[in-house]
Amino acid sequence: MNPVREWSEALSLYTSLAVFLLGALSLVAPSGYSLGGLMLVMAVPGLVMLRRKVALHGADLAVMCVMLAYALVGVIWAFGLGSGLRDIDKPIRFAFAVLALMVVISYPPRLAWLWAGVSIGAIGAGSWAGWQKLVEGISRATGHTHTIQFGNISMLLGLMCLAGLGWAILQRHRLVWLGLLILGSVLGVSGSIFSGSRGGWVGVPFMLLVLYRAYGRQIPRNWRVGLQILVAMVCLMVIMIPQTGVLARVLEAFSDIALYFSGENLVTSVGLRFEMWQGATQLIAERPLLGWGEQGYHTAMKELADGGAIHVDAARYGHAHNEFLDAFAKRGVIGLAVLLALYLVPLRLFVAQLRVSDLNQRSLAAAGTLLCVAYIDFGLSQTFLEHNSGVMMFAFLMAVLWGSLSALMNSQTFCSLAGSTTDVRNNL
Repeated sequence: MNPVREWSEALSLYTSLAVFLLGALSLVAPSGYSLGGLMLVMAVPGLVMLRRKVALHGADLAVMCVMLAYALVGVIWAFGLGSGLRDIDKPIRFAFAVLALMVVISYPPRLAWLWAGVSIGAIGAGSWAGWQKLVEGISRATGHTHTIQFGNISMLLGLMCLAGLGWAILQRHRLVWLGLLILGSVLGVSGSIFSGSRGGWVGVPFMLLVLYRAYGRQIPRNWRVGLQILVAMVCLMVIMIPQTGVLARVLEAFSDIALYFSGENLVTSVGLRFEMWQGATQLIAERPLLGWGEQGYHTAMKELADGGAIHVDAARYGHAHNEFLDAFAKRGVIGLAVLLALYLVPLRLFVAQLRVSDLNQRSLAAAGTLLCVAYIDFGLSQTFLEHNSGVMMFAFLMAVLWGSLSALMNSQTFCSLAGSTTDVRNNL
């Protein structure tokens, strides 16, 4: 056998394993979200040794450019207005994710490994959260990361399982795959519920809308009504069952809002967010172009607290608990622009593929759209990219999902089987 071909097959198997571990270990092992991404980056020397020319097109370059732009702005601001090396840790990971994207495009993983990893990751997260909440009696389930990160990523994995149903129905053992993915969706969403992470719940209607746009046409009209009723009944059950804690968390949020605006208590979970957003807004008004940088933000928020403009407890946090306000306050309008591009450019490219005929391609497009929509939602009440788990899951899931989708679109075999498809390269 040709040695180059042997190495190519070995690298394809290697990327499949890396992609599987990215999803499967993300929430059930310490720093589990890092292993798969690290493995993909470590495959880059394989591209060099095999002298593999990576076939990149306009859409690939667009995704790479927004990831590199986010990394570059983060690095420049870290050295210009931050503390240097310490502050480049998270943005630089997007540059490594670009390398991972090139590996995935060149040696795409087997989709079975991708969907197995996502479903097992969701099942593991939900099962663990259920044990912590219902057996150990922990008020808010968590894993090896921050509670909000755990709950929101668990929700994302669960809904991505639903995106994979289009792929599953084409498989020889479709009933096994459908069962695995449906179980993953139930437990992944349960993990979010047991964590009490309310921010992730806000975006659920929009994420369900993504799934409906991807697969709604394939559902008979009578079934659509039944599914809508089923979803409404499940939501009602989740709210009404005391053990889930959902109703208590929702009522707590309304109570926090009432206490804040009455002036009785400013230091509730919601109240402190309002204070942080108020402080960040004041800082944006003072330096809208370049922002304050990491260190400048901390100092300026403390000064606002000392002057009585915001509660002193709000100045203790290193970020604004809102991705967009945080980027604007620390890196100015340039930082906000690259953050929006990071979400919206891939979102547009994925959405363009939600109606293609091939279900393999559509399932990846649905998962990629969910990733972007979910992170926009998560960012409204949490600075998700300030956490290792948030950065690693977004950057490397983006690399995997877009790289796999791009590889399908570039494959001559795929084109001959799928026929005419919408080419996102012409949609820039």
